Amino acid sequence: MRAVLQRTLRASVTVDGEVVGATDGPGLLVYLGVTHDDGPADVAWTARKIWELRVLRDERSASDLGAPVLVVSQFTLYGDTRKGRRPTWQAAAPGPVSEPLYDAVCAELERLGAHVERGRFGADMAVESLNDGPITMLLDSPR
Repeated sequence: MRAVLQRTLRASVTVDGEVVGATDGPGLLVYLGVTHDDGPADVAWTARKIWELRVLRDERSASDLGAPVLVVSQFTLYGDTRKGRRPTWQAAAPGPVSEPLYDAVCAELERLGAHVERGRFGADMAVESLNDGPITMLLDSPR
């Protein structure tokens, strides 16, 4: 499982002109990608890491501040651009595999105490964020 975290002051996701998820105030925007062999251990590890990683101001975590987390599904995190001019998506799990794991990460974050906002899985989303500093972290769950 792969996630990109951005420290934000506010973030929102819009689908067909409707805001489907939004945060206001210090928090995290998380892009989440799933690969074929991800499972429950990856879900638990990724959610806990997102919630407890000290990347907010003053080395605080979302759990320290009760900061909101906006989670957006992002299969392109597994795009391979090493060969040719067109990325391949072979490492990204298909929707029937990845959607339940995306939902599970969101649910696990909520179980840990996070206020979670979501994008809409598989939709053409417009994501808007006001980043708090150039803080972007890449997480890969252990294999």
